[in-house]
Amino acid sequence: MIPSTMQDFPLSVAAILRHGARVYGGSECVTWTGGGPPRRATFAEIARNAERLASALARLGVRRGDRVATFCWNNQEHLEAYFAVPAMGAVLHTLNIRLFPEQLSHIINHADDQVVIVDDNLVPLLARVVNELPAVEAFIVVGDGDASPLEANGAPVLRYHDLLAAEEPGYAWPDMDERSAASMCYTSGTTGDPKGVVYSHRSTFLHAMAVQSASMVGITEADRVLTIVPMFHVNAWGLPYGAFLSGATLHMPGPFMQPEHLTKFIAQEKSTLASAVPTIWNGILAYGEQHEIDLSSLRSGTSGGAAAPRVLLERFEERYGLRIIQGWGMTETSPLGGMAFPPPGVEPGTSEDMDWRLKSGRVAAGVEMRIVDDSGAELPWDGEAVGEIEVRGPWITGSYHRDPAPQKFDDGWLRTGDIGTIDDRGFFQITDRAKDVIKSGGEWISSVELENHLMAHPAVAEAAVIGIPDPRWDERPLACVVLRPDTTATSDELAAFLAGKVARWQVPEYWTFMDEIPKTTVGKFDKKPLRAHHKDATLKIEHIER
Repeated sequence: MIPSTMQDFPLSVAAILRHGARVYGGSECVTWTGGGPPRRATFAEIARNAERLASALARLGVRRGDRVATFCWNNQEHLEAYFAVPAMGAVLHTLNIRLFPEQLSHIINHADDQVVIVDDNLVPLLARVVNELPAVEAFIVVGDGDASPLEANGAPVLRYHDLLAAEEPGYAWPDMDERSAASMCYTSGTTGDPKGVVYSHRSTFLHAMAVQSASMVGITEADRVLTIVPMFHVNAWGLPYGAFLSGATLHMPGPFMQPEHLTKFIAQEKSTLASAVPTIWNGILAYGEQHEIDLSSLRSGTSGGAAAPRVLLERFEERYGLRIIQGWGMTETSPLGGMAFPPPGVEPGTSEDMDWRLKSGRVAAGVEMRIVDDSGAELPWDGEAVGEIEVRGPWITGSYHRDPAPQKFDDGWLRTGDIGTIDDRGFFQITDRAKDVIKSGGEWISSVELENHLMAHPAVAEAAVIGIPDPRWDERPLACVVLRPDTTATSDELAAFLAGKVARWQVPEYWTFMDEIPKTTVGKFDKKPLRAHHKDATLKIEHIER
C-alpha cells in the first residue's frame, strides 16, 4: 500500500487563532457599549490578549483538560477566552446565562468547572448559585462592577484586566491532539436535564471551514458580521472561528440585545451579515414598524434555531430588501447541518425563491443525513416520505458528556428528534419535532405548519400549537395565540383564515389567547409550560365548532 506524502498537521483552535492574527491582524472585533463609542480591538490584539489570558490561567493552576467556564455576553473578552482556553489545552465551557438556577448549578458541577469567567453585570445571576459550586477554584470578573456576592463561595475573586496586565504576550501554544476536547456546550434542556456536548479541536476547525464556505454562510474579509446569536449557545453558530479564518470583522452587541440597539449598531457600523433566531428578527421587524431604521448595509441575514414563518421573510424583503436565509442545526451538530439557498435558475424575489428559502436547509458538505420510519428502516429521498432525521459527520456528536443516552443514537447516527422529508437534491423540510407532532385520528398534524400560517395573519404576533387529549380523535391541536398591540381577532376568524391554507380537519377547534408565548433560554417557543398549564387547567380555552 502506498503511503500518503501529506504532512500530519493538527486541526486546532490555535491554528485558527494564528491564521487570523497573522493574515487578518487588522480585522476588528467591535463591542457595542450602548451609549458611548464602541470598543475596538484588532485580531492581532485579540491574539495577544489570548496569550496573556492563557498565561494567567496557567498561573492559577489550569492544566490540560481542566474546564474553564464563561458566563458572559458577546464581547471582546469572551472572544479572547474562546481562543485562549482551548488553545492552551483546557476546555472552554460556555454557560447559558438564561438558565434557571438549578440547571445552572447542575451543569457547572456536572462539567466540573474549575474556573468561571463572568461579566460584572452578570454577577448577580451567578451569585444565586455560588454556594452550590464546590469545585470552582476561582472567579474571574470582567469589568469593575461589584463582585462581592461571589465571595460567599470562598474561592478567589479576581479581575480579568488585572490578570492580563500582569502577563506578557508570547505564550507558547502547546501541540494538541486534534481529537482532544476544545469546548463544551449543554443542550437547552427542554426535556429533562441539559446534556453536555464536547467539541474537539478537529470538529471546531472543520466546522469553521464549513461556515465560511460560499454554499453555507459564506463570510469573507469584506464582511462585518453581527453575532446576535449568543456565544454561550453552540459557539455562536461557529461565526467567531469562521471570522478568524476569513478575516471578517466581528460585531458584538454585548448585553444590548434590544432591537433599538441592534438596529443602531447595524446602521452605525455598517454590518453586512446578521445571524439570529426568528424571535429576534421578529422583534426588529416590530420595532421597524414604529421607528425609522436603516438596514441597507446588510447583504444577507441568517435565521436558525426554529422555523422562520414565511411572513417574516417576506416582510423583511419587501420593507428593507433584506434576504434572510434559513439554516438548520442543533447543539449536537456544532450546529451547522444545512442552509436553504435556492438552487440555480430560481429568480430571486419570486414566490418560487421564497418556497426554497422556507426549506429547513440543504445538507451541508461534511454532513450525512437520512430519514427512518418508526421501525428504523431507511426511507427514500423523494420529498414525500416522512420520518425522523438522523445525521452523522465530523462535527456531529457521537455521545454526551458523562451520559451515554443510547436512545439518542442509532448505529453511529444521531437521532435528531426532528420529523421531516428529504428530496433527491438534499433539500430537507422539518415538519415538526417528534415530541410536538400531533396525531389526530391516526393522521399527523404539523404544529409548525399551523404556527407559521397563523403568524401570517396581520393580527397575530406569536403562535404556538400543542396537542391536547381528545376523547374522539386521541389528540387535537390547541392554538395558543398572542395578538399584536391594537389589533383584534377572534378564534372563529383565525380558524377561517387557516381553513384556506390547510386541510379543514387540521384546523384547531381549541384556542387560547395569551400575552406572551413562553420561550426557552435560546429564544425558541417553549411548549413544555403550555402543556403544563393545560394539564393544570390554568389556560382559558375557547372551543369552536368545526
